[in-house]
Amino acid sequence: MSERVPRELLFGNPEKASPKISPNGKLWAYLAPDEGVLNIWVGPEGGLAAPLTKDRARGIRVFLWAEDERSILYLQDVNGDENWHLYQTVLETGTTRDLTPYPGVQAQIVATEPRFPNEILVALNDRDPKLHDVWRLDLKTGERTLEATNPGDAIGWLTDRDFKIGLHKAMTPDGGTLLRVKDGAGWRDFLSCGPDDQLGAHGYAPDGAHIYIESSVDRDTTALFETPIAGGPGRVLAEHPESDLGAVLIHPRDYHAEAAAFEVDRLHWQVLDPALKADFAAMAALNGEVSIVSRNDADTVWYILVNKPDRSPAFLRWDRVARIAAPLFVTRPKLEAYTLAPMVPVKYAARDGLTVRGCLTTPAGRDAKNLPLVLLVHGGPWVRDHWGFHPEAQWLASLGFAALQLNYRGSSGFGKRHLHAGDREWGAKMQDDLTDGVKWAVSQGIADPARVAIYGGSYGGYAALAGAAFTPGVYRCAIDVVGPSNLITLIKSIPPYWEPMKRVFDLRVGSVDTEEEFLKSRSPLFHVDKIGIPLLIAQGAHDPRVKQAESEQIVEALRANGKPVEYLLYPDEGHGFARPSNRLDFYAKAEAFLAKHLS
Repeated sequence: MSERVPRELLFGNPEKASPKISPNGKLWAYLAPDEGVLNIWVGPEGGLAAPLTKDRARGIRVFLWAEDERSILYLQDVNGDENWHLYQTVLETGTTRDLTPYPGVQAQIVATEPRFPNEILVALNDRDPKLHDVWRLDLKTGERTLEATNPGDAIGWLTDRDFKIGLHKAMTPDGGTLLRVKDGAGWRDFLSCGPDDQLGAHGYAPDGAHIYIESSVDRDTTALFETPIAGGPGRVLAEHPESDLGAVLIHPRDYHAEAAAFEVDRLHWQVLDPALKADFAAMAALNGEVSIVSRNDADTVWYILVNKPDRSPAFLRWDRVARIAAPLFVTRPKLEAYTLAPMVPVKYAARDGLTVRGCLTTPAGRDAKNLPLVLLVHGGPWVRDHWGFHPEAQWLASLGFAALQLNYRGSSGFGKRHLHAGDREWGAKMQDDLTDGVKWAVSQGIADPARVAIYGGSYGGYAALAGAAFTPGVYRCAIDVVGPSNLITLIKSIPPYWEPMKRVFDLRVGSVDTEEEFLKSRSPLFHVDKIGIPLLIAQGAHDPRVKQAESEQIVEALRANGKPVEYLLYPDEGHGFARPSNRLDFYAKAEAFLAKHLS
């Protein structure tokens, strides 16, 4: 029988996380709690470290080394509002300053470059809330210089070999993608695709005359190409018939593409540089999926993550000369005292024949038979679930539940046919895939059909509400975290900097300008009379993506109709719960809710 894993070991702060080696390899930094809040710790490489930053609010999650190695840079917002500011903390003095001290403005890190150690490129939407321009910041003086003005449709930027903005990605009026390259003082159209395809850029090749391109044009899955800037066809470097391109490993100094990742059920690396073949062959023996998370500029030391479902993620130091792995740390070492649950890849055919893949986690030491089931729906929806350590799946399994995670149509990573099979299918065929997943689990004898819950955040929260409203009899209860209830108000209230991508919502969800009745038909808010199961709804007050009103309008409607609903509002959170105290409070209440309704 599986052991009960304490919630604080799964949802409290990790003991350590996110190690990063300094560019010269002499120091390292990582995240760890200081006075209960995640901060950046720095010390001699691989040795004892001390806290550098003094955040006392939501904790730091995104940081990097400045190329001059005199400071650490990190992003932080206020209570989850996603108006990220870029902060700099100097190693010698511990002093911190806000490099982007502009109220209501979001900073996005664009790039750093070893040959320009005192500079960083940052995108800011201070001129127009809808658009980010690129600024060059001097890390010594804090002064900024305009590097590139957004032409009105750019949503991403790429630097060339001279650390200038050489390319930007734009959204076209029809929902497609356009890549433009710098041409003198202006821009030249480089590559484009329609709304059904995917197109992006990963970096300039070492010769400066080619760009590493990700594209699904004339194919189903995205592949990695080396494409000449002057024009002409690209050369395929890496591809997979069932998986879109994932991470691309690029050398930290000369910038050639070294390896490419693909994932169907499990992560797989295609090695492009023969010099790395022996490294990847040796790392394959480490009993888990391996990713490179940090490396020094000399490329002699890698920090690698070894990820597997039934162990807390472990970080190792990979010596490329000796090809030896030495432990750095395990993120949650106290979990080592517990037997964690196994996770297995699964697949089934949806009712229209589409193959749906996912992962099933069941209690350790127990037959996967006639279990209460929680359908754990990922957000996005244009992302995917992965095999590996998943705190929520482990939490559910330790409570005696099976946890089923599905990459329903509309999920990314499996090619454009699978992605676009979800277009205009919110609450319809996308929901059918989830229902069919439950039926599959029942048909396999895994799930007790009388004890099934649906739970998710963001789009997964919408799916929980839609499951309750549109598929009566399938679920016993539902949990919605920051999920939209009304697709009309969702789209009308998107953050201003999402405006260039609004056409994507028109195509994949429905047009708020011309299809109000259609969107109402897919919005759980207008179907509360059909909901007959208990709901738990949780919301962050500062969520900029799914506003507080999305939860409160359906809570009000449910209560007005005499429907059972519990509502949790966290006043210092946004789109998800970053503070450990809030996470632990939510999971305690969710656990009691599931125990009450699935027992």
